[in-house]
Amino acid sequence: VQLQASGGGLVQAGGSLRLSCAASGRTFSSYAMGWFRQAPGKERESVAAISWSGGSTHYADSVKGRFTISRDNAKNTVYLQMNSLKPEDTAVYYCAASTLGRTVVADNLYHYWGQGTQVTVSS
Repeated sequence: VQLQASGGGLVQAGGSLRLSCAASGRTFSSYAMGWFRQAPGKERESVAAISWSGGSTHYADSVKGRFTISRDNAKNTVYLQMNSLKPEDTAVYYCAASTLGRTVVADNLYHYWGQGTQVTVSS
């Protein structure tokens, strides 16, 4: 599986961005998907995760109520809608796929990773 993330950019605080992650391969619909981020000098952290069907999701406390993860299995794509962005959301965002299928938070349970996309939120 190859993952291609896009949609990052520079936005003012309070603004919105939508990240997309397009996956290759015919097994995308069986994979759980996740979004992670890593800010300079910090460890990578889970932002949001979604099960293979989209029926289960998980969010980091820091983004609950502001970010929404979704997927379109017909398009082999997972999305991260980010609203009410804050400067502390600034990071490189990565998408990842897990063959486990269920909602997965731990990064060591993800098997495929995309390249990152930079999100910068100015104050």
